[in-house]
Amino acid sequence: MRLEVSRDVFKLAQVFTISRGSRTEAQVLTVRIDDGAHQGWGECVPYARYGETLESVTAQIEALAGDPSREALYDLLPAGAARNAVDCALWDLAAKQQGKRVWELAGLAAPKPMVTAYTLSLDTPEAMQTQAAKNAFRPLLKIKLGTPDDMPRLEAVRAGAPNATIIVDANEGWSAEVYADLAPHLVRLGVTLVEQPLPAGEDDALLGMARPVPVCADESCHDRDSLAKLKGKYDVINIKLDKTGGLTEALALRDAARAEGFGVMVGCMVGSSLAMAPAVLVAQGAEVVDLDGPLLLAEDRENPLTFDGAGVHPPAKELWG
Repeated sequence: MRLEVSRDVFKLAQVFTISRGSRTEAQVLTVRIDDGAHQGWGECVPYARYGETLESVTAQIEALAGDPSREALYDLLPAGAARNAVDCALWDLAAKQQGKRVWELAGLAAPKPMVTAYTLSLDTPEAMQTQAAKNAFRPLLKIKLGTPDDMPRLEAVRAGAPNATIIVDANEGWSAEVYADLAPHLVRLGVTLVEQPLPAGEDDALLGMARPVPVCADESCHDRDSLAKLKGKYDVINIKLDKTGGLTEALALRDAARAEGFGVMVGCMVGSSLAMAPAVLVAQGAEVVDLDGPLLLAEDRENPLTFDGAGVHPPAKELWG
Protein backbone atom coordinates (compact mmCIF):
# COMPACT_ATOMS: atom_id res chain seq x y z
CA MET A 1 0.00 0.00 0.00
CA ARG A 2 1.05 3.59 -0.57
CA LEU A 3 0.48 6.17 2.18
CA GLU A 4 0.55 9.90 1.47
CA VAL A 5 -0.06 12.90 3.70
CA SER A 6 -0.82 16.41 2.48
CA ARG A 7 -1.75 19.76 3.98
CA ASP A 8 -5.08 21.43 3.18
CA VAL A 9 -6.37 24.84 4.21
CA PHE A 10 -10.04 25.81 4.50
CA LYS A 11 -11.05 29.43 5.01
CA LEU A 12 -13.43 30.09 7.89
CA ALA A 13 -16.71 31.89 7.37
CA GLN A 14 -15.65 34.36 10.08
CA VAL A 15 -12.95 34.75 12.72
CA PHE A 16 -13.21 31.97 15.29
CA THR A 17 -12.06 32.80 18.82
CA ILE A 18 -11.70 30.77 22.00
CA SER A 19 -9.95 31.62 25.27
CA ARG A 20 -6.58 30.56 23.80
CA GLY A 21 -6.68 32.65 20.61
CA SER A 22 -8.26 33.33 17.22
CA ARG A 23 -8.01 31.86 13.72
CA THR A 24 -9.25 32.69 10.23
CA GLU A 25 -8.61 29.32 8.59
CA ALA A 26 -8.55 25.63 9.37
CA GLN A 27 -5.26 23.92 8.57
CA VAL A 28 -5.66 20.16 8.35
CA LEU A 29 -3.70 17.12 7.25
CA THR A 30 -5.20 14.65 4.80
CA VAL A 31 -3.98 11.04 4.70
CA ARG A 32 -4.58 8.84 1.66
CA ILE A 33 -3.86 5.11 1.65
CA ASP A 34 -3.91 3.40 -1.74
CA ASP A 35 -3.78 -0.37 -2.34
CA GLY A 36 -3.62 0.03 -6.12
CA ALA A 37 -7.34 -0.50 -6.63
CA HIS A 38 -8.94 1.50 -3.84
CA GLN A 39 -8.05 4.61 -1.88
CA GLY A 40 -9.11 5.40 1.66
CA TRP A 41 -8.70 8.76 3.25
CA GLY A 42 -8.95 10.53 6.58
CA GLU A 43 -8.35 13.96 8.08
CA CYS A 44 -6.83 15.26 11.27
CA VAL A 45 -6.33 18.66 12.89
CA PRO A 46 -3.03 18.93 14.81
CA TYR A 47 -3.63 20.88 18.00
CA ALA A 48 -0.99 23.04 19.67
CA ARG A 49 -2.64 22.56 23.08
CA TYR A 50 -1.42 18.97 22.94
CA GLY A 51 2.03 19.79 21.61
CA GLU A 52 1.14 19.00 18.01
CA THR A 53 2.07 20.94 14.87
CA LEU A 54 1.42 20.28 11.21
CA GLU A 55 5.08 19.40 10.86
CA SER A 56 5.32 17.06 13.85
CA VAL A 57 2.16 15.16 12.94
CA THR A 58 3.27 14.86 9.31
CA ALA A 59 6.58 13.39 10.51
CA GLN A 60 4.74 10.85 12.69
CA ILE A 61 2.65 9.71 9.74
CA GLU A 62 5.52 9.58 7.28
CA ALA A 63 7.57 7.49 9.70
CA LEU A 64 5.08 4.61 9.42
CA ALA A 65 6.56 1.67 7.53
CA GLY A 66 5.00 -1.30 5.81
CA ASP A 67 1.24 -1.82 5.75
CA PRO A 68 0.04 -0.97 9.26
CA SER A 69 -3.27 -2.40 10.42
CA ARG A 70 -5.66 -0.55 12.70
CA GLU A 71 -4.63 -2.85 15.53
CA ALA A 72 -0.92 -2.20 14.95
CA LEU A 73 -1.45 1.57 15.10
CA TYR A 74 -1.90 1.35 18.87
CA ASP A 75 1.75 0.34 19.18
CA LEU A 76 3.06 2.55 16.38
CA LEU A 77 1.42 5.90 17.23
CA PRO A 78 0.13 7.52 20.43
CA ALA A 79 -3.42 8.78 20.78
CA GLY A 80 -3.62 12.01 18.81
CA ALA A 81 -4.06 13.57 15.41
CA ALA A 82 -1.61 11.40 13.46
CA ARG A 83 -3.20 8.12 14.50
CA ASN A 84 -6.66 9.57 13.87
CA ALA A 85 -6.07 10.35 10.21
CA VAL A 86 -4.43 6.99 9.51
CA ASP A 87 -7.02 4.99 11.45
CA CYS A 88 -9.92 6.67 9.63
CA ALA A 89 -8.22 6.23 6.27
CA LEU A 90 -7.82 2.51 6.99
CA TRP A 91 -11.50 2.21 7.90
CA ASP A 92 -12.45 3.98 4.66
CA LEU A 93 -10.13 1.75 2.64
CA ALA A 94 -11.57 -1.42 4.20
CA ALA A 95 -15.11 -0.27 3.40
CA LYS A 96 -14.20 0.28 -0.24
CA GLN A 97 -12.32 -3.00 -0.49
CA GLN A 98 -15.29 -4.95 0.90
CA GLY A 99 -18.07 -2.93 -0.73
CA LYS A 100 -19.67 -2.18 2.62
CA ARG A 101 -20.19 0.86 4.81
CA VAL A 102 -17.92 1.42 7.81
CA TRP A 103 -20.78 1.03 10.26
CA GLU A 104 -21.45 -2.45 8.87
CA LEU A 105 -17.78 -3.39 9.32
CA ALA A 106 -17.86 -2.07 12.88
CA GLY A 107 -21.06 -3.94 13.74
CA LEU A 108 -23.02 -0.74 14.29
CA ALA A 109 -26.61 0.08 13.42
CA ALA A 110 -27.15 2.30 10.39
CA PRO A 111 -26.59 5.88 11.59
CA LYS A 112 -29.27 8.55 11.60
CA PRO A 113 -29.13 12.36 11.60
CA MET A 114 -28.23 13.88 14.96
CA VAL A 115 -28.99 17.40 16.18
CA THR A 116 -25.68 19.22 16.54
CA ALA A 117 -24.63 22.29 18.47
CA TYR A 118 -23.62 25.44 16.64
CA THR A 119 -20.71 27.34 18.17
CA LEU A 120 -20.60 31.06 18.90
CA SER A 121 -16.99 32.14 19.28
CA LEU A 122 -15.72 34.35 22.08
CA ASP A 123 -16.38 38.04 21.42
CA THR A 124 -17.85 41.15 23.01
CA PRO A 125 -21.28 40.73 24.60
CA GLU A 126 -22.81 42.86 21.87
CA ALA A 127 -21.29 40.80 19.07
CA MET A 128 -22.25 37.54 20.75
CA GLN A 129 -25.82 38.71 21.21
CA THR A 130 -25.97 39.55 17.50
CA GLN A 131 -24.62 36.11 16.61
CA ALA A 132 -27.06 34.45 19.01
CA ALA A 133 -30.01 36.30 17.48
CA LYS A 134 -28.85 35.35 13.98
CA ASN A 135 -28.72 31.69 15.00
CA ALA A 136 -31.64 31.64 17.43
CA PHE A 137 -33.47 29.23 15.11
CA ARG A 138 -30.94 26.52 15.95
CA PRO A 139 -32.01 24.19 18.76
CA LEU A 140 -28.58 23.99 20.44
CA LEU A 141 -26.01 26.77 20.78
CA LYS A 142 -22.53 26.36 22.24
CA ILE A 143 -20.89 29.46 23.67
CA LYS A 144 -17.14 29.87 23.83
CA LEU A 145 -16.24 31.61 27.08
CA GLY A 146 -13.28 31.39 29.45
CA THR A 147 -12.53 34.85 30.87
CA PRO A 148 -13.03 36.23 34.40
CA ASP A 149 -15.74 38.54 33.04
CA ASP A 150 -18.11 36.22 31.20
CA MET A 151 -21.43 37.12 32.85
CA PRO A 152 -22.28 39.89 30.35
CA ARG A 153 -21.66 37.43 27.51
CA LEU A 154 -23.93 34.83 29.05
CA GLU A 155 -26.70 37.36 29.57
CA ALA A 156 -26.28 38.68 26.03
CA VAL A 157 -26.50 35.27 24.37
CA ARG A 158 -29.58 34.31 26.35
CA ALA A 159 -31.21 37.61 25.36
CA GLY A 160 -30.37 36.97 21.72
CA ALA A 161 -31.63 33.39 21.70
CA PRO A 162 -34.25 33.10 24.44
CA ASN A 163 -35.52 29.66 23.39
CA ALA A 164 -32.33 27.84 22.40
CA THR A 165 -30.69 25.21 24.56
CA ILE A 166 -27.27 26.54 25.59
CA ILE A 167 -24.06 24.77 26.50
CA VAL A 168 -20.89 26.57 27.56
CA ASP A 169 -17.25 25.80 26.79
CA ALA A 170 -14.69 27.59 28.96
CA ASN A 171 -11.67 25.90 27.31
CA GLU A 172 -9.85 25.73 30.68
CA GLY A 173 -10.22 29.49 31.07
CA TRP A 174 -11.82 29.74 34.52
CA SER A 175 -10.45 29.34 38.02
CA ALA A 176 -12.32 27.35 40.67
CA GLU A 177 -13.46 30.63 42.22
CA VAL A 178 -14.79 32.02 38.94
CA TYR A 179 -16.63 28.80 38.19
CA ALA A 180 -18.18 28.65 41.66
CA ASP A 181 -19.39 32.25 41.29
CA LEU A 182 -20.85 31.59 37.84
CA ALA A 183 -22.53 28.26 38.61
CA PRO A 184 -25.82 29.62 39.99
CA HIS A 185 -26.08 32.01 37.07
CA LEU A 186 -25.58 29.15 34.64
CA VAL A 187 -28.60 27.50 36.23
CA ARG A 188 -30.63 30.72 36.10
CA LEU A 189 -29.87 31.20 32.41
CA GLY A 190 -30.77 27.64 31.51
CA VAL A 191 -27.29 26.39 30.60
CA THR A 192 -27.43 22.60 30.35
CA LEU A 193 -23.72 21.68 30.22
CA VAL A 194 -20.33 23.22 31.02
CA GLU A 195 -17.24 21.99 29.19
CA GLN A 196 -13.84 22.02 30.87
CA PRO A 197 -14.26 24.97 33.24
CA LEU A 198 -10.80 24.50 34.83
CA PRO A 199 -7.36 23.72 33.39
CA ALA A 200 -6.85 19.98 33.00
CA GLY A 201 -3.94 20.08 35.44
CA GLU A 202 -6.03 21.83 38.09
CA ASP A 203 -9.30 19.95 37.83
CA ASP A 204 -8.89 18.16 41.17
CA ALA A 205 -10.61 21.29 42.49
CA LEU A 206 -13.84 19.85 41.06
CA LEU A 207 -13.73 16.99 43.58
CA GLY A 208 -16.48 17.63 46.09
CA MET A 209 -17.54 20.85 44.36
CA ALA A 210 -21.25 21.29 43.73
CA ARG A 211 -22.11 20.74 40.07
CA PRO A 212 -25.62 22.15 39.61
CA VAL A 213 -25.00 21.99 35.85
CA PRO A 214 -23.35 18.83 34.45
CA VAL A 215 -19.63 19.30 33.83
CA CYS A 216 -17.95 17.77 30.78
CA ALA A 217 -14.29 16.76 30.48
CA ASP A 218 -12.69 17.86 27.21
CA GLU A 219 -8.98 18.66 27.59
CA SER A 220 -8.94 16.27 30.57
CA CYS A 221 -10.17 13.31 28.50
CA HIS A 222 -8.29 11.77 25.58
CA ASP A 223 -8.76 8.00 25.50
CA ARG A 224 -9.81 5.15 27.79
CA ASP A 225 -6.72 5.65 29.95
CA SER A 226 -8.16 9.03 30.98
CA LEU A 227 -11.33 7.70 32.57
CA ALA A 228 -9.94 6.63 35.94
CA LYS A 229 -8.87 10.20 36.76
CA LEU A 230 -12.22 11.73 35.85
CA LYS A 231 -14.46 10.08 38.43
CA GLY A 232 -15.90 12.50 40.94
CA LYS A 233 -14.94 15.50 38.83
CA TYR A 234 -17.01 15.18 35.67
CA ASP A 235 -20.43 13.98 34.65
CA VAL A 236 -19.85 13.81 30.89
CA ILE A 237 -16.84 13.23 28.61
CA ASN A 238 -16.22 14.87 25.24
CA ILE A 239 -14.96 12.39 22.65
CA LYS A 240 -12.96 13.91 19.80
CA LEU A 241 -11.26 11.68 17.27
CA ASP A 242 -8.19 13.91 17.15
CA LYS A 243 -7.74 13.18 20.85
CA THR A 244 -8.61 9.47 20.87
CA GLY A 245 -6.44 8.74 17.86
CA GLY A 246 -9.21 7.64 15.51
CA LEU A 247 -12.56 5.93 15.18
CA THR A 248 -11.34 2.65 16.66
CA GLU A 249 -10.47 4.13 20.06
CA ALA A 250 -13.38 6.59 19.97
CA LEU A 251 -15.90 3.74 19.79
CA ALA A 252 -14.09 1.88 22.57
CA LEU A 253 -13.96 5.02 24.73
CA ARG A 254 -17.67 5.65 24.20
CA ASP A 255 -18.57 2.17 25.40
CA ALA A 256 -16.16 2.30 28.35
CA ALA A 257 -17.41 5.72 29.44
CA ARG A 258 -21.01 4.60 29.42
CA ALA A 259 -20.09 1.51 31.42
CA GLU A 260 -18.49 3.82 34.01
CA GLY A 261 -21.64 5.96 34.23
CA PHE A 262 -20.44 8.99 32.25
CA GLY A 263 -22.63 10.80 29.78
CA VAL A 264 -21.22 11.16 26.27
CA MET A 265 -20.62 14.23 24.16
CA VAL A 266 -19.02 13.92 20.72
CA GLY A 267 -17.13 16.99 19.57
CA CYS A 268 -14.64 18.09 16.96
CA MET A 269 -11.80 20.40 16.10
CA VAL A 270 -12.46 22.96 13.36
CA GLY A 271 -12.12 20.81 10.26
CA SER A 272 -13.91 19.73 7.11
CA SER A 273 -16.72 17.25 6.50
CA LEU A 274 -14.09 14.53 6.07
CA ALA A 275 -13.05 14.93 9.71
CA MET A 276 -16.67 14.93 10.94
CA ALA A 277 -17.79 11.89 8.91
CA PRO A 278 -16.46 9.14 11.21
CA ALA A 279 -17.45 11.15 14.29
CA VAL A 280 -21.10 10.97 13.17
CA LEU A 281 -20.92 7.22 13.82
CA VAL A 282 -19.60 7.77 17.33
CA ALA A 283 -22.27 10.40 17.98
CA GLN A 284 -25.17 8.00 17.59
CA GLY A 285 -27.09 8.08 20.86
CA ALA A 286 -24.81 10.66 22.48
CA GLU A 287 -26.34 13.08 24.96
CA VAL A 288 -24.67 16.03 23.21
CA VAL A 289 -23.39 16.27 19.63
CA ASP A 290 -21.05 19.08 18.60
CA LEU A 291 -20.00 18.38 15.02
CA ASP A 292 -20.49 21.82 13.51
CA GLY A 293 -16.97 22.19 12.05
CA PRO A 294 -18.18 22.42 8.42
CA LEU A 295 -20.76 25.05 9.37
CA LEU A 296 -17.91 27.31 10.46
CA LEU A 297 -16.11 27.03 7.11
CA ALA A 298 -16.42 29.20 4.01
CA GLU A 299 -15.40 26.15 1.90
CA ASP A 300 -15.53 22.38 2.33
CA ARG A 301 -14.75 19.04 0.69
CA GLU A 302 -16.63 17.70 -2.31
CA ASN A 303 -19.72 15.69 -1.31
CA PRO A 304 -19.87 17.41 2.09
CA LEU A 305 -22.03 16.35 4.99
CA THR A 306 -25.65 17.48 4.92
CA PHE A 307 -26.84 19.76 7.72
CA ASP A 308 -30.55 20.56 7.96
CA GLY A 309 -33.38 20.74 10.46
CA ALA A 310 -32.79 17.11 11.44
CA GLY A 311 -29.15 17.83 12.25
CA VAL A 312 -25.96 16.42 10.76
CA HIS A 313 -26.57 13.47 8.46
CA PRO A 314 -24.34 10.41 8.03
CA PRO A 315 -21.75 10.75 5.26
CA ALA A 316 -22.43 9.73 1.68
CA LYS A 317 -20.13 6.93 0.58
CA GLU A 318 -18.59 9.36 -1.91
CA LEU A 319 -17.20 11.33 1.05
CA TRP A 320 -16.11 8.61 3.47
CA GLY A 321 -16.95 5.21 4.82
